[in-house]
Amino acid sequence: MLSINTNAASMAAVNAINESNASLSQSMERLATGNRINSSADDAAGKQIANRLQAQSDGMGVAQRNISDATAMLQTADGMFDEMNDILGRMKDLSTQAANGTYSADDRSAMQSEFDELGQEMSDMMQNTTYGGTNLFNQSASGLFTQTGGVTFQVGSESTDQMTVNISTQVSDLANDLGNLSNAFKTDYGTAGAGGAAASGTELMSASSATTSISAIQNAMTDIGKIQSTLGASINRLNDTATNLQSMEDNTNVAIGNIMDTDYATEASNMSKEQVLMQTSITMLKQSNSMSGMVSSLLQ
Repeated sequence: MLSINTNAASMAAVNAINESNASLSQSMERLATGNRINSSADDAAGKQIANRLQAQSDGMGVAQRNISDATAMLQTADGMFDEMNDILGRMKDLSTQAANGTYSADDRSAMQSEFDELGQEMSDMMQNTTYGGTNLFNQSASGLFTQTGGVTFQVGSESTDQMTVNISTQVSDLANDLGNLSNAFKTDYGTAGAGGAAASGTELMSASSATTSISAIQNAMTDIGKIQSTLGASINRLNDTATNLQSMEDNTNVAIGNIMDTDYATEASNMSKEQVLMQTSITMLKQSNSMSGMVSSLLQ
């Protein structure tokens, strides 16, 4: 029907222009931002899923930093025990030497003096070893590894992703054995006197007591071996956890990208299509508006 009041063709062309313009604007926004979803209206469900995945990915990133810090702390502790093992080796040399009956009292006194200093040094190490300002082995200062519950590390993005390293019993056993080994250690450890003058002992003042010290040193070395075994296993576990977390984070980020990122090939094609539709719709709008002029020709 040819009508002046209602131009159906014109209205259809206007609707087509509006639709093409909305689609073109969306494609251009996606191409400009690189994001397929720029607001919840674009894909409400997809945005919710992407937000949840992003929170998990961010948590994994923080957990990896936690693991790095935990590994550094355990390596600090392990390094202290390496040095302590070297000291015990020297003390064993002195004890073995003093157990020989060829030395005078003055000779034994010189050996004892070094023995006492080494015992004092081990006490200082256990009382003064810290990580980030936090004491690790000082009983009087509530050192982390002297606590009954051990040290708990957050190694994942979930509340249950935790790892506890508990060597409190082993540290206590070591302290007891070192106290039995060295009077200098026993007098100083667990007190506020770390770094003071070494107490005088008699461990090497006779061949028999020196022989006893050899066995005591071996017990202390065994204790350190147990502690380092636990620390080493924990460090390896942390490394494995970090590797797994990195893989999980990478795959999670890929999933986020699949939801959020713009497919440039698709959007470029959509933009070209909508531009052509816009041009043709505008052309048809011009044609539809000229139809009213046909009515006047009928009235001539």
